Amino acid sequence: MLDLTYEAPKPKVIAGAKHDWELVIGMEIHAQVSSNAKLFSGASTAVGAEPNSNVSFVDCAMPGMLPVINEYCVEQAVRSGLGLKAAINLRSAFDRKNYFYPDLPQGYQISQLYHPIVGEGEALVEMGPGVARLVRIERIHLEQDAGKSIHDMDPNMSFVDFNRTGVALMEIVSRPDIRGPEEAAAYVSKLRQILRYLGTCDGNMQNGNLRADVNVSVCRPGQYEKYQETQDFSHLGTRCEIKNMNSLRFIQAAIDYEARRQIAILEDGGSITQETRLYDPDKGETRSMRSKEEAHDYRYFPCPDLLPLEIEQAWVDDIAARMPELPDAKKARFMGDFGLTDYDASVLTAELDSAAFFEAVAQGRDGKLAANWVINELFGRLNKEGHAIGDSPVTAAQLGGMLDLLSKGEITSKMAKDLFEILWTEGGDPAEVAAAHGMKAVTDTGAIEKALDDLIAANPAQVEKAKVNAKLAGWFTGQVLKATGGKANPAVVNEMVAKKLGL
Repeated sequence: MLDLTYEAPKPKVIAGAKHDWELVIGMEIHAQVSSNAKLFSGASTAVGAEPNSNVSFVDCAMPGMLPVINEYCVEQAVRSGLGLKAAINLRSAFDRKNYFYPDLPQGYQISQLYHPIVGEGEALVEMGPGVARLVRIERIHLEQDAGKSIHDMDPNMSFVDFNRTGVALMEIVSRPDIRGPEEAAAYVSKLRQILRYLGTCDGNMQNGNLRADVNVSVCRPGQYEKYQETQDFSHLGTRCEIKNMNSLRFIQAAIDYEARRQIAILEDGGSITQETRLYDPDKGETRSMRSKEEAHDYRYFPCPDLLPLEIEQAWVDDIAARMPELPDAKKARFMGDFGLTDYDASVLTAELDSAAFFEAVAQGRDGKLAANWVINELFGRLNKEGHAIGDSPVTAAQLGGMLDLLSKGEITSKMAKDLFEILWTEGGDPAEVAAAHGMKAVTDTGAIEKALDDLIAANPAQVEKAKVNAKLAGWFTGQVLKATGGKANPAVVNEMVAKKLGL
């Protein structure tokens, strides 16, 4: 059972020249639906194809072409909504959002303004052990993506690639519940994690498959609490939207810059103009893009080419029955079943593949020992060499077999590290590799005892020092391990040293 007891983090406070200010942030996440075909056509969604090769007549707005809804995209949106504990609307509808842009061949985007497929939900964003922000989700709606304008191929002309045109997007709209740059980045990370667990979006921010529009405003301390009591937005400052952010680091930098820009204007006696801005990472600043449009500016009206979308509760229930274990539940289970710390469980469940790898290693074994090796040794080596968990040269079965040898005392910790190196570079069965390389722990306590007795007899002064300061007893352990070529079990040696010295 997931423990939902947590404390909300403090809001980010920025000291202006005259006053303290708090941040208020809402986000619109555009997540590309993982599907083989587009939202209203059968054209491929494959990345990396030649420009304008994945385009149907519908996508490029040829006369007489009508959109046909992709049922799988609807299913993916429903699955995403269920993953965010959101209400699923059995009746939704598509609208036309009218605006002109070169990469929008229809002259409008098919979206959902009035009746979205998914209603209110939530995401719990952890900021540390026992500290989390509950971010309310206002809605998720389906819409088409636009194409891509290319301006750097010719000094005199721009080009348009329509491959992305018509690809299904889920727009996930939050309430203004986020109170700082770090929280904003953590929120995007949490949504990305959930969607990847669900398989509804691959979360690839570099390719633009997940990107964020960030709404930033500032207010004086106490004003946000008034908004919470009344839900009256007039208590909050005028917001500016930063478009198309696809980097967690840039999201944080853009929010910090934009907040300070607004504070400087307000403290100078000015007012904030609601507008859309872009972030320039080279200059580390936001710049004005256009005045902020309202819904009426887009002349929304129901799409005449598509009937209202009606789905059955039984279909939604069937999708819910096939939902995978989500990150929060998996983390809680890892902590309960394997005795992991909050931090270790968070690291291991960050990615679905990593969690599956760890669980295969830990099953039937010491969970803490497995976590230590997976996080510190395996993940450390993977990061160093730039490998993903799916490309690990050491399999879960191999690592588990090595841990079996270590747990049985057949190899020492030092031998385990040497064995891990061989498995990484050469592969093989852990037991066979250990035997072939003479990796066998000394389990003969008689031999260990004799080596220790000889050491004590030869070093009476060191014995007396150890009796005065027990920490110095480690010298004897080190010498015995050295005498046995590192093959003695350190725990056994430590126990024997303490007994012999009367510690």
